[in-house]
Amino acid sequence: MFSQRMQSGGRRVGPSCEPAGRIHSNRRTFPMITRIDHLGIAVRSLDEAIAHYEQALGLKCEHREDVPSQKVRTAFFAVGEVHLELLEPTSPDSPVAKFLEKNGEGLHHVAYATTDIVGQLQQAVGSGVKLIHEKPIEGAAGKLVAFLHPKSTYGVLTEFCMEKSS
Repeated sequence: MFSQRMQSGGRRVGPSCEPAGRIHSNRRTFPMITRIDHLGIAVRSLDEAIAHYEQALGLKCEHREDVPSQKVRTAFFAVGEVHLELLEPTSPDSPVAKFLEKNGEGLHHVAYATTDIVGQLQQAVGSGVKLIHEKPIEGAAGKLVAFLHPKSTYGVLTEFCMEKSS
Protein backbone atom coordinates (compact mmCIF):
# COMPACT_ATOMS: atom_id res chain seq x y z
CA MET A 1 0.00 0.00 0.00
CA PHE A 2 2.84 2.39 0.85
CA SER A 3 4.42 1.82 -2.54
CA GLN A 4 1.08 2.49 -4.22
CA ARG A 5 1.14 6.00 -2.76
CA MET A 6 4.60 6.73 -4.13
CA GLN A 7 5.10 8.20 -7.57
CA SER A 8 8.30 7.88 -9.53
CA GLY A 9 10.78 10.35 -8.09
CA GLY A 10 9.77 9.47 -4.52
CA ARG A 11 6.91 11.97 -4.11
CA ARG A 12 3.88 10.87 -2.12
CA VAL A 13 0.44 10.80 -3.60
CA GLY A 14 -2.72 10.53 -1.56
CA PRO A 15 -3.09 11.69 2.04
CA SER A 16 -0.01 13.34 3.47
CA CYS A 17 1.54 12.31 6.77
CA GLU A 18 2.78 14.77 9.33
CA PRO A 19 6.22 14.22 10.88
CA ALA A 20 6.16 11.49 13.54
CA GLY A 21 6.29 12.58 17.14
CA ARG A 22 4.27 15.77 16.78
CA ILE A 23 0.71 16.72 17.61
CA HIS A 24 -1.08 19.60 16.00
CA SER A 25 -3.33 21.87 17.97
CA ASN A 26 -4.09 25.46 17.07
CA ARG A 27 -1.38 25.28 14.38
CA ARG A 28 1.38 24.82 16.99
CA THR A 29 3.48 21.66 17.14
CA PHE A 30 4.77 20.02 20.29
CA PRO A 31 7.42 17.30 20.12
CA MET A 32 6.51 14.46 22.43
CA ILE A 33 7.26 10.87 21.36
CA THR A 34 10.84 10.78 20.14
CA ARG A 35 11.53 7.08 19.54
CA ILE A 36 10.83 3.53 20.61
CA ASP A 37 12.76 3.29 23.88
CA HIS A 38 12.48 -0.42 24.61
CA LEU A 39 10.53 -3.63 24.18
CA GLY A 40 9.52 -5.35 27.40
CA ILE A 41 9.71 -9.15 27.40
CA ALA A 42 8.15 -11.15 30.24
CA VAL A 43 10.24 -14.13 31.44
CA ARG A 44 9.91 -16.61 34.29
CA SER A 45 13.64 -16.70 35.07
CA LEU A 46 15.78 -13.63 34.52
CA ASP A 47 19.03 -15.58 34.95
CA GLU A 48 18.03 -18.20 32.34
CA ALA A 49 16.80 -15.55 29.90
CA ILE A 50 19.96 -13.43 30.28
CA ALA A 51 22.14 -16.47 29.56
CA HIS A 52 20.04 -17.29 26.50
CA TYR A 53 20.16 -13.75 25.06
CA GLU A 54 23.92 -13.61 25.62
CA GLN A 55 24.69 -17.07 24.24
CA ALA A 56 22.12 -17.42 21.45
CA LEU A 57 22.05 -13.81 20.23
CA GLY A 58 25.47 -12.56 21.29
CA LEU A 59 23.98 -9.64 23.22
CA LYS A 60 25.50 -8.27 26.42
CA CYS A 61 23.43 -7.55 29.51
CA GLU A 62 24.10 -3.89 30.34
CA HIS A 63 22.12 -3.37 33.49
CA ARG A 64 20.03 -5.23 36.09
CA GLU A 65 17.62 -3.54 38.42
CA ASP A 66 14.80 -4.26 40.86
CA VAL A 67 11.71 -2.09 40.27
CA PRO A 68 9.58 -2.30 43.42
CA SER A 69 6.78 -0.13 41.98
CA GLN A 70 6.14 -2.81 39.34
CA LYS A 71 7.19 -5.84 41.43
CA VAL A 72 9.77 -6.95 38.85
CA ARG A 73 13.47 -7.51 38.32
CA THR A 74 14.74 -6.23 35.00
CA ALA A 75 17.72 -6.71 32.72
CA PHE A 76 18.54 -4.48 29.75
CA PHE A 77 20.26 -5.25 26.45
CA ALA A 78 21.10 -2.60 23.85
CA VAL A 79 20.16 -3.38 20.26
CA GLY A 80 21.08 -0.27 18.30
CA GLU A 81 19.22 2.63 19.85
CA VAL A 82 16.47 0.41 21.26
CA HIS A 83 16.73 -1.74 24.37
CA LEU A 84 15.27 -5.10 25.25
CA GLU A 85 14.00 -5.15 28.83
CA LEU A 86 13.59 -8.61 30.32
CA LEU A 87 11.01 -8.64 33.13
CA GLU A 88 10.84 -11.26 35.89
CA PRO A 89 8.07 -10.93 38.49
CA THR A 90 9.08 -10.67 42.15
CA SER A 91 5.57 -11.31 43.45
CA PRO A 92 2.71 -13.55 42.33
CA ASP A 93 0.39 -10.51 42.29
CA SER A 94 2.59 -8.39 40.01
CA PRO A 95 1.26 -7.37 36.59
CA VAL A 96 4.03 -9.38 34.91
CA ALA A 97 3.20 -12.53 36.93
CA LYS A 98 -0.43 -12.19 35.84
CA PHE A 99 0.69 -11.71 32.23
CA LEU A 100 2.87 -14.84 32.40
CA GLU A 101 0.03 -16.88 33.89
CA LYS A 102 -2.35 -15.82 31.12
CA ASN A 103 -0.02 -15.60 28.10
CA GLY A 104 3.27 -17.32 28.91
CA GLU A 105 6.66 -15.80 28.18
CA GLY A 106 6.95 -13.25 25.42
CA LEU A 107 6.48 -9.68 24.33
CA HIS A 108 4.90 -7.74 27.18
CA HIS A 109 4.96 -4.08 26.10
CA VAL A 110 6.30 -1.43 23.73
CA ALA A 111 7.75 1.67 25.39
CA TYR A 112 7.95 5.07 23.72
CA ALA A 113 10.37 7.75 24.92
CA THR A 114 8.69 11.12 25.32
CA THR A 115 9.84 14.63 26.14
CA ASP A 116 6.62 15.34 28.07
CA ILE A 117 5.06 12.34 29.80
CA VAL A 118 2.26 14.35 31.43
CA GLY A 119 1.37 15.99 28.10
CA GLN A 120 1.50 12.59 26.41
CA LEU A 121 -0.96 11.19 28.98
CA GLN A 122 -3.24 14.19 28.50
CA GLN A 123 -3.19 13.70 24.74
CA ALA A 124 -4.03 10.01 25.16
CA VAL A 125 -6.95 10.72 27.53
CA GLY A 126 -8.20 13.43 25.17
CA SER A 127 -8.27 10.82 22.43
CA GLY A 128 -10.32 8.41 24.56
CA VAL A 129 -7.49 6.10 25.61
CA LYS A 130 -7.92 4.25 28.92
CA LEU A 131 -4.91 4.73 31.21
CA ILE A 132 -3.45 2.23 33.63
CA HIS A 133 -1.50 5.05 35.31
CA GLU A 134 -3.04 8.52 35.42
CA LYS A 135 0.23 9.94 36.73
CA PRO A 136 3.80 8.83 36.02
CA ILE A 137 5.44 6.42 38.47
CA GLU A 138 9.04 5.41 39.15
CA GLY A 139 10.30 2.95 36.57
CA ALA A 140 13.58 1.24 35.72
CA ALA A 141 16.74 3.01 34.59
CA GLY A 142 15.91 6.28 36.34
CA LYS A 143 12.80 6.95 34.29
CA LEU A 144 9.25 8.02 34.93
CA VAL A 145 6.76 5.67 33.29
CA ALA A 146 3.03 5.35 32.67
CA PHE A 147 1.09 2.61 30.91
CA LEU A 148 -1.92 2.72 28.58
CA HIS A 149 -4.47 -0.07 28.67
CA PRO A 150 -4.06 -2.52 25.77
CA LYS A 151 -7.81 -2.47 25.10
CA SER A 152 -7.32 1.15 24.00
CA THR A 153 -4.17 0.51 21.95
CA TYR A 154 -5.13 -2.33 19.60
CA GLY A 155 -4.08 -5.06 22.04
CA VAL A 156 -0.59 -3.70 22.76
CA LEU A 157 0.36 -2.72 26.30
CA THR A 158 1.93 0.70 25.69
CA GLU A 159 4.34 2.52 27.97
CA PHE A 160 5.42 6.14 27.91
CA CYS A 161 8.79 6.78 29.54
CA MET A 162 10.82 9.89 30.22
CA GLU A 163 14.15 10.61 31.89
CA LYS A 164 13.54 12.16 35.31
CA SER A 165 15.76 15.10 34.42
CA SER A 166 13.68 15.98 31.31
